[in-house]
Amino acid sequence: MIIKFYEKPGCRNNTKQKLLLQSCGHEVIACSILSEAWTAETLKPFFTGKSVSEWFNRAAPRIKSGEVNPDDYDENAAIQAMIADHLLIRRPLMEVDNSFICGFDNEIVQSLIHHQDASHLQTCPKLSDPCL
Repeated sequence: MIIKFYEKPGCRNNTKQKLLLQSCGHEVIACSILSEAWTAETLKPFFTGKSVSEWFNRAAPRIKSGEVNPDDYDENAAIQAMIADHLLIRRPLMEVDNSFICGFDNEIVQSLIHHQDASHLQTCPKLSDPCL
């Protein structure tokens, strides 16, 4: 299966996630989440079924500093904030067979990795790490 994988280049967890997907026989097309020209129309489908606060990368510098509180945003404000600062977007984002996925912790991902334990790949191992 072909997976379009939006990552932060250099993020160790995104690299490990891609390698796991590839080891399960998938073709991974890596794209930079930072250089993508996101719009509300292209970003919002990734968040279907998630609460607005789940859309955010809790380890983003502006969230860790307290400048941004994901619980204070409605859908439109969250999308606009993420369009302005791509580090706020929870990673990875993936397009798989007409499905849009945010994060590495859902049933579609579990199916793609043959139900292997990937809990160690869901958050950066060091929250102060530059992979965020």
